[in-house]
Amino acid sequence: MGDSQHGSASSCWATFTNFSSSQKGILLYTEIIFCLLILTCFCDLELGYYSLMGIEMNLAVVFLVLYLTGLHTKIQCISWPWCDFFRTLSAAIIYLITSISVLAGKGTRSEIIDGILGLIATCLFGCDAYVSSPLRQ
Repeated sequence: MGDSQHGSASSCWATFTNFSSSQKGILLYTEIIFCLLILTCFCDLELGYYSLMGIEMNLAVVFLVLYLTGLHTKIQCISWPWCDFFRTLSAAIIYLITSISVLAGKGTRSEIIDGILGLIATCLFGCDAYVSSPLRQ
């Protein structure tokens, strides 16, 4: 009984380390860090911007947990590559629209920094959408 638990733990650890060192894992970790950074920067702006950034960060965390635990291979009734592609594509579009509207407002220095960080996040999510595109694979 102890051997089966030890085998399961090593399998879980192997899944964790393999995903964490992959290109998709690094992109997902970077997305979460950027979302958290932008979420803290956008907290002084309107509520709509703040909630959109929170939703995108929570979705990134959910997909990170799915990939780290290997649940995406066990739940096969959902097309995970397409879900991940649409998540990253919608995040890129949301960050682009939000950043352009913040930069067009001619606000304070912190709002300009928020807009620039949003444009960087747009590039990051766009790159992830390109990498995770099911049509590319």
